[in-house]
Amino acid sequence: MPDRPEIKTAPKSEETRERILHAALQLFQKRGFEAATMREIAEHAGVATGAAYYYFASKDAIVMDFYQRSCERMQPLIKAALRDATGLEERLGALIRVKLTHFAPNRGVLRALLRNGADPSYPLSPFSPQTKPIRDIDLDWFRRILVDCGIRIPKDLHTHLPSVLWFFQMGVIFFWVIDESPGQERTGRLLRIAAKSVASLIRVSALPLLRPVRKTALEMIELVSGAG
Repeated sequence: MPDRPEIKTAPKSEETRERILHAALQLFQKRGFEAATMREIAEHAGVATGAAYYYFASKDAIVMDFYQRSCERMQPLIKAALRDATGLEERLGALIRVKLTHFAPNRGVLRALLRNGADPSYPLSPFSPQTKPIRDIDLDWFRRILVDCGIRIPKDLHTHLPSVLWFFQMGVIFFWVIDESPGQERTGRLLRIAAKSVASLIRVSALPLLRPVRKTALEMIELVSGAG
């Protein structure tokens, strides 16, 4: 991931940077990521175009900054949400709900970025090399929720499970982005049902009878993991 531009410590500089970022997010939601221009972002933020480029080299840099800030700000929120969560089902639901709540004001931004989001070669994709540091932080949380989760996890599955749960999270977020039900209540129901199902599947996967099924599932996981 390219070095992130140093955030200015002077209050006025940081205020300008935040204003440009906020203006860009509004335009991405209103006009779409591709249609919005740096000139329009600067005008919307009330700064010169050169000033916008001083803080952000491109629209991609703006979105990457948005991702990084979101990741940083969610860390204490995730920690708090998981503090009293017991069991994998509850922890999984709590972790993903933090993401949905945090991104709710900018749901339209994620929707605007959805067109190329599944392409790992697209720098702003959650699957790209550029976003790997953020992805790694996410994966670490999924490793943590597996510790003392009340489910015996087979050793051969344990290594791959954080990545599987991360992909599960991305599926929920994708559904949430396109969910047009009031307050995205369908996503809430989906998360509750799916988190329970995932926990149940992991629990039964340890049964000796399901060892052949688990072996086949692991082969598929390893195949998908090596697709990049």
